[in-house]
Amino acid sequence: MLHRAITVSSGLAFTLALAASAAAQVNPRGEAKVSLAGKKIVVEYGRPSLKGRDMLGQAAVGQEWRMGADSATTLNTAATLGFGGTQVPPGEYTLKARKVSDTDWVLKVEKSEGNAVAEVPLQSSPLDKSVEEFTIDLSEDKGQGVFRMSWGNRALSTRFTAK
Repeated sequence: MLHRAITVSSGLAFTLALAASAAAQVNPRGEAKVSLAGKKIVVEYGRPSLKGRDMLGQAAVGQEWRMGADSATTLNTAATLGFGGTQVPPGEYTLKARKVSDTDWVLKVEKSEGNAVAEVPLQSSPLDKSVEEFTIDLSEDKGQGVFRMSWGNRALSTRFTAK
């Protein structure tokens, strides 16, 4: 009888663990990469889906967004990045975005929680086709880097230099 109780208890524990695992499913992770000035720049982020929502549109002015889902969105750069007059030294950073008006956002580059080393204005542009899964792209254009995030019917982007 004791053996049967242990088997039932083990089976119940396995079932509960399986159910908890399914409930805690995380969003897929994405990675955007570019090499500029011979140095690697990588953004790693969670990729939530819209599921019929307008997440960027419904954000309140002043609201800060972690960009993505689950774990924080990170920037790893071997280059010094220049956003306008602001320099971001090589290293690892957390990226966030903050809505500053009905249509405008800034990209926050943080070394540690609440310690922004840069706040970069983002250009907002409409998309021809809705993007269901949050996407970040890094690319090179005429020697400059381009950071672009797309979700729903909107893209937010900025240009940067690397040295």
